[in-house]
Amino acid sequence: MDYSTSDLCDHFVDVVDVLEPMFVNFGGRAAFSGRIKTVKCFENNEMIREILQQDGSGQVLLVDGGGSTRRALVDIDVAELAFENNWEGMVVYGAVRHVDELEELDLGVQAIASIPVGADSLGAGEVGVPVNFAGVSFFDDDYLYADSTGIIISPEELLLESLEEDEADEF
Repeated sequence: MDYSTSDLCDHFVDVVDVLEPMFVNFGGRAAFSGRIKTVKCFENNEMIREILQQDGSGQVLLVDGGGSTRRALVDIDVAELAFENNWEGMVVYGAVRHVDELEELDLGVQAIASIPVGADSLGAGEVGVPVNFAGVSFFDDDYLYADSTGIIISPEELLLESLEEDEADEF
């Protein structure tokens, strides 16, 4: 689907929540969208790796890393795992590393910072839990839309094409 988060906000102003503008695009795909799968972990990425081993078609992994920028939750190995299993992208409330390699991968990756220190793999974390950051609450199965302008979420899928067809019929 071709969309811009600006247009989606204009057409669905009462439905969307907009994340505070703190995220940077590190992936090779600037725009991505899908159903959210949440994971909450702090400075370790074992749960992230487990989730990304599943088929991610039509899904975006939303990682609540507590906003820590001391360790990178996503590196090129984690991102390649997501790519190989058809994930649309990842939004990380935390840091990433291997920035040059991430930029070459056809995967959406947005995070708040980069750092060369890798995450540990202690395995602590929770999957499928509601999380809150960037002024928004996230739930599994919400829809996320990201592009170079920003990130928005909605409890329902936003179909801009059907809206444009309705508007064309009015003329």
